[in-house]
Amino acid sequence: MSTATLDADRPVTGAARIAPSLATLVRVELRKSHDTRAGRWLLIVIGLAVLAVVAISLFVEDVPKTFSDHFGFTQLPISILLPVLGILLVTSEWSQRTAMTTFTLVPRRSRVLVAKVLAAALLAVLGVVVAALASVVATVLTPVFSDAEQDWGITGALVGQVLVVQVVTVLAGVAFGMLLLSSPLAIVLYFVLPTVFTILVSLVAALDWVQDWLDLSTTSMPLFQDGLDAQGWLQFGTSVGLWVLLPMAIGWLRIQRSEIA
Repeated sequence: MSTATLDADRPVTGAARIAPSLATLVRVELRKSHDTRAGRWLLIVIGLAVLAVVAISLFVEDVPKTFSDHFGFTQLPISILLPVLGILLVTSEWSQRTAMTTFTLVPRRSRVLVAKVLAAALLAVLGVVVAALASVVATVLTPVFSDAEQDWGITGALVGQVLVVQVVTVLAGVAFGMLLLSSPLAIVLYFVLPTVFTILVSLVAALDWVQDWLDLSTTSMPLFQDGLDAQGWLQFGTSVGLWVLLPMAIGWLRIQRSEIA
């Protein structure tokens, strides 16, 4: 009786805690991508690499100089370096010991992981936009530094395909980060494993079908050209399943079930 009386008289000390929205979590993850020294310097290096590619494409005579060509060239440093930012987006929680705070504030770990995936995809889209802006500048300056004329021709299909490749590439980095939870290990294996796989299947003639269906670099290369048939998309999807969806699924389960210390 006395206990019931005490509970009824107990003052309300505060409203029930409201979980942050997914948009807020994505915004937080985007901030984390450039809020550390490693992430900030990586973004600076990517910007400088894009400018270097533009300079090379302008001053080397043998390089094609249409807007479509510039757009393809500037994607190269982004596709190589931006996945590292995807890796750090996941592994920095463990290397900087912020995982305990993150998953205490948001106990449903799947929401945090969804936010990290969406933030990585947005970073890939932003990378394509930056490459497009750099390509516009390069195309405008083409008549100034060379004898080539301006050519702004590009198809919507090519832009869409490049966008798909960049998003998949960054998500591959996120997948390796989820799977390994270690920045140096994930970065090394992200670059080494696909390279070794490509070399092995290239050396053995009997494994040509493996390269055509499971080598992500081989299946994604036609996406930088106009048009891709149904078989090409099927081959690309199969390789994405091996290098992105499979490690992401295993890493997702690992994070969901692991002890956070």
